[in-house]
Amino acid sequence: MKKVQQHYDEVADIYDDRYDGHRGKYYHGHISDHVMRELPKGGYLLDLGCGTGLFVQRYVAEGGRAVGLDISPRMVQHGRQRCPECEFCVGTADILPFRDSTFDALASLLAFSYIPNPEGMLREAYRVLKPGGRIAVCTLSRTVFTSIVPVIYHIGEMVGLKKVGVGDFNEHYYTNAEIESLFREAGFEDLSVSRCSFAHLNLADPVFNLARKVEPIIEEKLPYLAYNVCAAGKKPED
Repeated sequence: MKKVQQHYDEVADIYDDRYDGHRGKYYHGHISDHVMRELPKGGYLLDLGCGTGLFVQRYVAEGGRAVGLDISPRMVQHGRQRCPECEFCVGTADILPFRDSTFDALASLLAFSYIPNPEGMLREAYRVLKPGGRIAVCTLSRTVFTSIVPVIYHIGEMVGLKKVGVGDFNEHYYTNAEIESLFREAGFEDLSVSRCSFAHLNLADPVFNLARKVEPIIEEKLPYLAYNVCAAGKKPED
């Protein structure tokens, strides 16, 4: 995780550039839509791997309150600048500095794959959620396309390419069955697992525009080609 922290500290100042263009805004917005629909509106949210606070900002804009946690101090600094009314803290997802039954909702966007101890993260998520609280995670899925990504990222690291997310971080690409099993073993119920996103922001504009048009078909009919997997569940009521 030290390597992940160092990378995101280094790219924190350019991180938001990734989502400023029309591709980035659409890509992050599409993922955020999938996560938002699984969470209670107007609740108290914990965003794990919050980055610069993009999802925190959206949740608050839609009537909620939120706390962001990230391993990168530089990303947390940017989050505080983006949402000064919210609390942000530096930490790891497997040891959360919050009391039991604190939050109504817990989210994690594009960070779960980098967590070396997903079982520990989900145990902590279960602990800090209130009974009936909901969790939603969107992370990297295992597909025919993503199977070659670690090799590409390893090459990018070797040539010194400084780009958000590009590096050999031993990230894990999840199947639906894997992530559903993790959620179930952590004690969550009312589980749902789906695939999302085919129009990836790294695609060139002509290809991106085509991918965006066929994305609804991919997600419904050919989900095994989608780049991300979204999992959601609920902590049982007392």
